[in-house]
Amino acid sequence: MATYLLDTSIIIDTLNGKNNRESLLEHLLQQGHLLACCPINVSEVYAGLRPKEEVLTQAFLKSLDYLDIPWEIARQAGLLKRDYARKGITLGIADSMIAAVAIHHRCTLVTDTLRDFPMKEVPLYGG
Repeated sequence: MATYLLDTSIIIDTLNGKNNRESLLEHLLQQGHLLACCPINVSEVYAGLRPKEEVLTQAFLKSLDYLDIPWEIARQAGLLKRDYARKGITLGIADSMIAAVAIHHRCTLVTDTLRDFPMKEVPLYGG
């Protein structure tokens, strides 16, 4: 059994019934895996949320394991952003935080934006 951290785009697609995400997540659950989100996902989803979508959105997000961001993960995210900038690769802070959560918790990140996560230490599952 593994834990799969969902990137925000996967969560949004699932909530909107797009790109067959619900089937993907059901498949992972049927295999006995856990699905998770983190504070960055919650913030990004709520930033674009319409009031009529809140009940369903909250229920879905709360059905996922919640991986918090303690100091160590925040530090690692900053170091990732810094280290990749030194290589000429610009990372967004939100993506750096999500990557650090995946690294810290040894999760596979489910994303359809593979280019945003060039870190070798982040196992990726292309949505």
